[in-house]
Amino acid sequence: MTVQRMDNVGIVVGDLEAAIAFFTELGLEVEGTTQVEGPWADQCVGLDGVVCDVAMLRTPDGSGRFELAQYRHPVALPAPDNPPHNTLGMHRVMFAVDDINDTITHLRPYGAEVVGSVAQFGDSYRLCYIRGPEGILIGLAQQLS
Repeated sequence: MTVQRMDNVGIVVGDLEAAIAFFTELGLEVEGTTQVEGPWADQCVGLDGVVCDVAMLRTPDGSGRFELAQYRHPVALPAPDNPPHNTLGMHRVMFAVDDINDTITHLRPYGAEVVGSVAQFGDSYRLCYIRGPEGILIGLAQQLS
């Protein structure tokens, strides 16, 4: 058994359009949108009567893909409000950016909030976590050298 590649990261959201706006402002590009439903979808996710709107986004360099999904049926369940990063099973998506302060400034109107503060890792990186739509934890990394 060998993994061939990581195909994408998928996140369930309550407002697909707002999530698309946030991630396109971050710099991802919409690859396409569709609605999925039917027996194959039910079997895959282990739910009955799935109707789900999906948007596939990609990084500008084409190396990563990000899937956003909004369930029409069954209704998505809310997550705990802003769980800390050390929560078991917690996810985080990290993006490399050219200017961390500028990125934060551009994302604030879309609801982004810095979790702690911007930190510097030696002479290599400036790093921070932000909360995006639906409380999604997003890491930002600015390489310094």
